[in-house]
Amino acid sequence: MPEESESKPRRWFRNYLLISTAVILVLVALAGWILHSRSSDRREAAARAAEAHSAKKREGAARTYETLGGFEFGILNFYATPNEVRRGKASTLCYGVSNANAVRLELPAAEVWPSASRCFDVTPQKTTKYQLTIEDAAGHTKASFVEIKVR
Repeated sequence: MPEESESKPRRWFRNYLLISTAVILVLVALAGWILHSRSSDRREAAARAAEAHSAKKREGAARTYETLGGFEFGILNFYATPNEVRRGKASTLCYGVSNANAVRLELPAAEVWPSASRCFDVTPQKTTKYQLTIEDAAGHTKASFVEIKVR
């Protein structure tokens, strides 16, 4: 009978060891699954955020493009501030064009080139009418005028 008493504690110990190993393996597998699912959720959320950011950038770029004239060939603006000055005082002449290959300013006051927004100072000695002419690749032209009155 002494042999039986020794085998019972060993069996119990062996069963305990097998059960605890199985429980630990199940817990490790559960922890691994949780980490994997959280990681994949984070990757999906990051991908959604990146797509939303990209869509927002595309929308902003499209709005900017449309604001700057899009595919339309034209003069976006041409103005003087102030449009009335005293003799010897400066006025700021500004222009903006879209899809132009060449820009000319009659009564040359400064060098001009195609730009969505450009300003420069002029100091007319008498009332002056400036003409901005643009030309596209096909040779089409458009013109706009602005007058600065001198007192």
